[in-house]
Amino acid sequence: MDNNKRPESMERITNQVLANAFIDEQIREVRAQVGNKKVLLALSGGVDSSVVAALLIKAIGKQLVCVHVNHGLMRKGESEQVIEVFRNQLDANLIYVDATDRFLNLLAGVSDPEQKRKIIGAEFINVFADEARGLDGVAFLAQGTIYPDILESIKQAEGKKAVKSHHNVGGLPEDLKFEGLVEPIKLLFKDEVRVVGEALGLSHEMVYRQPFPGPGLGVRCLGAITRDRLHALREADAILREEFANCGLAGKVWQYFVVVPDIKSVGVKDESRYEGWPAIIRAVNTTDAMTATVEEIPYAVLHKITARITAEVEGINRVLMDLTPKPVGTIEWE
Repeated sequence: MDNNKRPESMERITNQVLANAFIDEQIREVRAQVGNKKVLLALSGGVDSSVVAALLIKAIGKQLVCVHVNHGLMRKGESEQVIEVFRNQLDANLIYVDATDRFLNLLAGVSDPEQKRKIIGAEFINVFADEARGLDGVAFLAQGTIYPDILESIKQAEGKKAVKSHHNVGGLPEDLKFEGLVEPIKLLFKDEVRVVGEALGLSHEMVYRQPFPGPGLGVRCLGAITRDRLHALREADAILREEFANCGLAGKVWQYFVVVPDIKSVGVKDESRYEGWPAIIRAVNTTDAMTATVEEIPYAVLHKITARITAEVEGINRVLMDLTPKPVGTIEWE
């Protein structure tokens, strides 16, 4: 049987009873697989890696070593939140690495989306590998791979063009010889991952936090990344998330974020000509991340978001709304 193929008989995990059964099964499988050896996990703080971390902590406790790499492309306050939740609340073995300059220097002047993803993925491996080499007794590598990742990436093996490359830890240097991969949620869709997360006792806020791609804001700062435009994107995105939370949309919309393209238009500020970037809002709903519909946002909310972003974020002079479903558009722009 193909271990990367979801069995047709596998029941959708829609409630806590099914989730608990899944957790118990995975705990048995993980313990049988790793024994008393250590497992290394790249912990982004997103839903997938967080659920994997919680599951593995439950299964093997301190045998799990988590590494959080801040590549400078995180959302506002995100790395700080990862440290607070996992190190201070869940008592995980957590190594924090600030590699902002390493990533942004490599990405300077690079505009092609796939090249950016490859640079981010490759440098992530380099940083992660540097940390792994300093650890003793780590035998297994854990990943937060989920089923949509497999479905989209496997198209390449079938002679089809994959939608995009995915940012999991693969292609590690040969000197890092792991006995195997630990991927306990690789056959789950995103909605199932959330149900499992709640069954593991993770907070609702953590389990239903916004999905975030591995390359982070690097694929939302469209074109060649600059530090000033990246800063503007991070601030605009924080305003959007704050206002969605204030008006009750945070729990109703599956994914919402801002993208900022590398174009400028003429505006007016303080009665003078003002050239700035547009902030483009994307808000979609989905159950499995394979298709998505656009959420209708009340104009009053959009007007408030627009007023705040254009007033508070230096460099942005327009706010636009993306109305494209998936398909034809992917959820992310790059």
